[in-house]
This record gives sequence, C-alpha cells and structure tokens, in this order.
Amino acid sequence: MRRIIPALLFVLIVALFAVCLIWPIWQTVQVGFFGVPRTDSVGPAHHFTLQFVAAIFRDQQLRRGLYHSTAIAIAVTFLCTLISLPLAVLGSRYDFFGKSAVSGLLLVPLILPPFVGAIGMRQVLGRFGVLTALATHLGLVAPGAPVDWFGHYRIGGIVLLEALSLYPILYLNVSAALANLDPAMEQAAANLGASRWTIFRRITLPLLRPGLLAGGTIVLIWSFTELGTPLMFDYYDVTPVQIFHQLNQVNGSPLPYALVVVMLAVSVVLYVASKIILGRRRDVSLTKGASEASARKLGFFQSLPVLIPFVVVIGLALLPHISVVLMSFSKVGGWYDSVLPSVFTTAHYATGLTHEITLPSVGNSILYAFCSMIIDLAAGLCIAWLIVRTKLPGRQLLDYLAMLPLAVPGIVLAFGYFAISLRLQLLVAGYDKQHGTNHVGLRDMLDVTENPMLFLVIAYAMRRLPYVVRSVVAGLEQTPVDLELASRNLGASTLRTLRRITGPLIAANLIAGGLLAFAFAMLEVSDSLILAQRQDYWPITQAIYNLFQRLGDGPYIASALGVYAMLLLMLTMLTASAMLGKRMGAIFRI
Repeated sequence: MRRIIPALLFVLIVALFAVCLIWPIWQTVQVGFFGVPRTDSVGPAHHFTLQFVAAIFRDQQLRRGLYHSTAIAIAVTFLCTLISLPLAVLGSRYDFFGKSAVSGLLLVPLILPPFVGAIGMRQVLGRFGVLTALATHLGLVAPGAPVDWFGHYRIGGIVLLEALSLYPILYLNVSAALANLDPAMEQAAANLGASRWTIFRRITLPLLRPGLLAGGTIVLIWSFTELGTPLMFDYYDVTPVQIFHQLNQVNGSPLPYALVVVMLAVSVVLYVASKIILGRRRDVSLTKGASEASARKLGFFQSLPVLIPFVVVIGLALLPHISVVLMSFSKVGGWYDSVLPSVFTTAHYATGLTHEITLPSVGNSILYAFCSMIIDLAAGLCIAWLIVRTKLPGRQLLDYLAMLPLAVPGIVLAFGYFAISLRLQLLVAGYDKQHGTNHVGLRDMLDVTENPMLFLVIAYAMRRLPYVVRSVVAGLEQTPVDLELASRNLGASTLRTLRRITGPLIAANLIAGGLLAFAFAMLEVSDSLILAQRQDYWPITQAIYNLFQRLGDGPYIASALGVYAMLLLMLTMLTASAMLGKRMGAIFRI
C-alpha cells in the first residue's frame, strides 16, 4: 500500500499537468499550425501548415512588435542585472548601518505589479506631470514649454518601470547564490596576488552563474511577455498588446494563435537553455560557506558609501508606488503641472469600495484566488512530498513540470483555454445534435466568453503552483525524516503520517506558499485581461484597466484599487518572508 500511494499520486499529478498545462499549450500550438476548428467538427481545420506562422513574419507591424518585445526584454534583463548584482554583492560582503531596513525595502516592488505602477509613472512622465513641473521649477525647462517625456521616451519608460519592478527576482536569486559561496576560494585567489576585479571576474561571477541565470531567465521571459505595462502606456507595437487587440478574432482566425506560438517558441528556447546551463557546475552547491558570517562590519561613516546605492535604487523603485498613492488621494484634476497634488481627498477610496465595478471585481478576485490557492496547496504538497520523500524514477519530471508555468507566458495558457473552450463547446453541441439533447447549461459553463470562472481558476492555479511547490520543498528538505520513519514503524499509514507529522512540521511553508499563491493570483494580469470578457466576472485587474480607460475620476479610482492591492501584497510578502526567511529566493527560481 505504501508503494501504491506514491505511484497513484504521481499518475494523478501528471494527469493534472497534462490536462491543465500541456493540453492548453498544445491547443494553442495546434490552432497556430492547423487552423481554427470547423463548426461541424472538433478536429483540425487544415493539414499541418506553416503559412499562419509565416504570415506573422510577413506582416511588418507584427515583425516590429516582436522586435520591440525582444528589445524591451533584453534591456529590462540587462538593467535588472546592473541593479541587482552590485547590491547583492555589497549586501553579502558588508554588514553596514541600516542593512536590515534597506534589504527589506529592496523587495517592495514585488508588492505592486508594473501594470498598476504604470498609472503612477504616467503621472510622473506626462506632458504636464511631475518631471516637467520639477524641471520647470529648477529652470531646466522654460515655463509654458512642457516636455512630452511620456510621448518621446515611452519605450524607455516601459523598460525603466519593468526593471524597477522585476529586479527583486534577480536580487533574491543572486543573494541566495552568494550565500552559498565559500569565502576561502576568494581568499585563496587574493593570497595568490589577484586583484579584486580579477577575483570577481574569474571566481565570484562564474560561481554566481546559476543564480544569475535562474533569476535572469524569469525576468527575460516575464518582460518579453508582459502585457499590462505597455497596455497602460498606450504602446501597441509589442507582441503581447498586438495579441490582446486580436481577441475578437480568436474564434475565427488562427493568426492570433500563430502569434502566440511564436512567443511561446522564444520562451521555450530560453527555458530549455537555462535548464541546460543550470545543469552544469553543480559543484557550486557543494561549496556552502559562511559567506554572510564573514561579512565585514562597517561603522556609521564607513557605511555611507555602501548605503547610498541602496537608497538610490529604493528611491527610484518606490517612485511608481508613491505616485499611485498620491494619485489615489488627489482630487480629480488636482494634480496638474505640479510636483505634488494641490487638492487632496479620500473619496476615491470610498468609491473604490462602493462602485458598481470595483466591489464585485474584488469579490470575484477573492473567489478565484481562494479556489486556485486550495488547488495549489493540495497539488503542491503532493508534488513536494513525491520529489523529496520518495525515490520514484520520474519524480524529477514532476519538478520540471511544476516549474514550467514560470517559463510559459500567461498569454499562451489563456489562448489555450480559449481553444479548449471552443473545442469542448463543439463536442457538446455535436453530442446534442446526435442524441437530440440540449445541454445549454453545460455549454455556457464551458464558454469562456460567457462564464470564465472555471478557466480563470485553473489558469491562476497553474500560474502560481511553483510558489507553493518551492515553498513546501524547502520545508521538507529542512525537516528531519526521522519522525516520519518512527511514525511508519509504529504502524501509521502514509496519509496519517503526512497529516499528523509532516503537515504540522511544514505548516509555516504551506501557509507562506499559499499566501503568495493567493496574493499573486489576486493581481494576475494576462489571464484576467484575456479570459474575463464579461463585466459580471471581471477580477480586480480587469476593473483597474477599464477604470483607467474612463475619463474623469476613473484613473483616480483605479489608483485607489491599486493601493488596496498594494497593501494586500505587502502584508502577504511580509508574512511569507517572515516564515520562509532566506528561502524566499527559491520561490522565484526556475
């Protein structure tokens, strides 16, 4: 029986991934290469063809979108590396004044997605925004001649905002890699006469490669497929926004799917390359030394040169958050051509809780996120247990599948669920026609344009499952197996041991992973904007986007909703960080 349960769980988990992750990806690829299914058949519309994908590269605008998306992703990843690597090295090498405070503040960007931060950045970079007002006040710009920072340097604003939002992912991975380095290796190089730059270039940097690639791959894929930020910046010459604007064609044209296939191909190449490279140099993990224990302690004045880079980065990273908060308190039209709002009000927060759009959307998001969290907790616990506590031959496959959602863009899954919805409706319609039945309710439930709840919950669960898996795996690896063995020797079943012994010991990891899954699902952008079309089923991110498009008080109410979301994520991140400690970096690692 003890051997049957792991094997049964393994089969069930693989089936879950096959249905909820692999099948949507395959459906997207199938439509991209075979065409949209005919209304009289659930099979492919055509034979295999490359004409749809080739049409993407023949279209000048779509080619330009791919080029811009790639350029933004490379620029964001490069900028994140420039920000994260020096800060991680300084944080690991020196014990300076205010280190604990700035280390916590560096993670603040994780509490607000760049999708919401774009609202604040538009206010900063707008024609009559904060930057123009400040430049005019300092005499750098003539009065009455505002600079259109937002219009002229829009792509730069997107890169800056995404980099300031995503660098903590790279920072966490590099910091974790630095904590595992043995200082004796660098000391030996120094004793041989190597300079600090040579030591860093020849010793430290090669050993940091796994951490850099783990975080850099996520940042690269995330920024390449980011939909919300360019959409909020009204920048349409990028692939994710071009896909979003073709949503009305998903039932009749394979071109949107072909465009998604091209995006998926790039993401898969990046993911596979990172796994191949990360599979090398496993010797790094064997050199775990007391890196932080050997950190040089600095006095107050010695700490200032080290502290300044942290303060500068934190100040820039907090700029979108501060702008969103100020806008949420500003009266409509009260923040125009000035550094700060001229009139403040709290009315937008009250409206945010009573508006016909906002309150139902918050309720919808809570429901979707809670259901997806329950799925993640159950699946994540089983996957982590199979990976750490069993010797099943295929357990490494589960690890790869569990991390795959980090490498698969949300847009790909969303379009896959669209294709699945269409095929299932055709299947039910064909069955009704053949047997003379009428399953209207079932067809409505499977129609993502009418009721996206089922597909949103599944999408949220798949996208956030890696957080729970990594959190629980970290807990199991640090929990001695002796108590579990003793329980089994006393006759307890595997399930009873898991429930009475293992579960309580890793409760903090389960709670932390569940909180992260819930909070990030609440603010999921790509799946929400693509799958939730009817207002009755809008989640909070769809409500923020639509309010932002509305004239008058819409952007201000959207900012208030963003602040509510910011507070939720802040509490979640603080709680999870307190429970996971330095293992937090493993959450954002492929």
